[in-house]
Amino acid sequence: MPLVLKCTTILPPFAVSRIRIRTSVSRARHLCGVGESRTMGQHSLMWFRKGLRLHDNPALHKACEDASHVFPVFVLDPFFLAPDPTAPSPGSRTAGVNRIHFLLQSLQDLDSSLKSRGSQLFLVHGNPTEVIPELLEKWSIKRLCFEHDTEPYAQDRDKRIKEICEERGIELHSPVSHTLFNPAETILKNGGKPPLTYQAFCRTLGKPPKPVGDAPAAIPEPSKDLMDVDVVPIPSLQDLGYADLNEEFTPFGGGETEGLRRLDKMLADKKWVAEFEKPKGNPTAFIKPATTCLSPYLKFGCVSVRLFYARLLTVYSEMKKHSHPPVSLEGQLLWREFFYTVGYGTINYDRMVGNPICRQIPWKDDEVLLSRWRDGQTGFPWIDAAMIQLRKWGWMHHLARHAVACFLTRGDLFVYWEKGRDVFDRLLVDSDWAINNGNWMWLSASAFFAQYHRIYSPITFAKKHDPEGNYIKHFIPVLKDMPKAYIYEPWTAPLSVQKAANCIIGKDYPKPVVDHAIANKKCRDRMGAAFALNKAAGSGQPTQEQVNALNEKLTAKLDEDSDASIAAESSDGEPPPSPKPKPKSKRQRTLTEYKKK
Repeated sequence: MPLVLKCTTILPPFAVSRIRIRTSVSRARHLCGVGESRTMGQHSLMWFRKGLRLHDNPALHKACEDASHVFPVFVLDPFFLAPDPTAPSPGSRTAGVNRIHFLLQSLQDLDSSLKSRGSQLFLVHGNPTEVIPELLEKWSIKRLCFEHDTEPYAQDRDKRIKEICEERGIELHSPVSHTLFNPAETILKNGGKPPLTYQAFCRTLGKPPKPVGDAPAAIPEPSKDLMDVDVVPIPSLQDLGYADLNEEFTPFGGGETEGLRRLDKMLADKKWVAEFEKPKGNPTAFIKPATTCLSPYLKFGCVSVRLFYARLLTVYSEMKKHSHPPVSLEGQLLWREFFYTVGYGTINYDRMVGNPICRQIPWKDDEVLLSRWRDGQTGFPWIDAAMIQLRKWGWMHHLARHAVACFLTRGDLFVYWEKGRDVFDRLLVDSDWAINNGNWMWLSASAFFAQYHRIYSPITFAKKHDPEGNYIKHFIPVLKDMPKAYIYEPWTAPLSVQKAANCIIGKDYPKPVVDHAIANKKCRDRMGAAFALNKAAGSGQPTQEQVNALNEKLTAKLDEDSDASIAAESSDGEPPPSPKPKPKSKRQRTLTEYKKK
């Protein structure tokens, strides 16, 4: 069973005005049970969380079954939405503004779709574990329906709601529809443990359930008496306090309608669908990205993964040949399932310490290097352009994600993967707990992948896709006049070229934060030592004392080599790497001192 995390949510005042909704039906009649008899049908509450759609929504179908009134509800958590003025980019503490905007658009679209079927979406703000029990009582709910969620926070939240339903005798239905397969059943088929390789995972699979179709043409309308429940309108970003957003915005509009339009358009290009192979994508294509761009719609459940899968197989059946897993589009959907399953069945999946599948590695906790990476200020244009695209769009191509994650961890900076994970978790529109953690463990060679010496070069990897550097010039305008011969390594341009391009390195654009060749060698050495330590632990894991001791040993060696490296680089006329590390500083704590925020 997955670890259950206890989460306490602080609820600041909500930023948008509330609407008090009352009707002529008196509260006294409700308390006396008038008009609420089961002979007239039952009241159902459809609790939307993910699954923001009407098609292939078995929870919604169940809510409508034999119901006189259905109350569609979404609980807005102000903690998730409220602007955080201390955050490094626009957004709340936990979500960037792009994801918040996508959610609001998705709620608007869902409300419009419900209204077209005689219903509407009710937004109530607060902590779901407090709000939902109150609604169950006030609206005399006899049946509660919501989509099953496998994340630890959701499991804890839903467990409390289920206990309340049992105490009150309320029917509860929580079908699996966010994934193709039920992760719990897959784990049982694998002997009670999550399969830790893609091949082993695929061997457990049968055929996924088919989509259940669209929602009923007419959804039973909610009762006209909402019993003094405070319902809020769907806010805009401005309502929430986000003003003066002048940066380039995400090109992905939220909602089921837009998601299905994109799905239709993508599947219409049957040749592209049949020939799709993940390693062959172009990570620098931004005007027309070389991938489906459906991940945000799958994350929020605007598009059903079961519908996507079924329609994809239909396209395959119409083609003479097509690619196959793990590189095909079908393979990508199964990778999603793989990470969901491993995440569901692994304790402490979202951290290194206490995670049984994660290698224990003495990463650096360097806030300066982390901020340079996060803000697109590493001095490596390909890496910086990708991180700036992430901040502006809330999205980047999967190979760009691989490159920047590798650079931050085992490739160059050797910073904790959890730190990078947190940045992605906040900024990505399609941020997904299981996939995000799984990919960061993979790219840092902490789990699933062991060839730590194989890296994505911050200089040459993107060049083969975009030799002109158009991607860099778009997201880093200060480099737009830099000749293509230097666009990936502007620090190598003669000063005269830099002046002609109106970009002086070290002034208008930063020098490299490290020397890649030197930094990568040090990373390989550290990874080799960490792998040896983990191997020596056999079937277990090294203790944190052992990991800390290795960290001290490697840091001492780094001190010995640092002065010589800087002197050698400076004598060649090249910009020196980052300053000599100071392991005793506050920003380089030992593993036992590092606490995940």
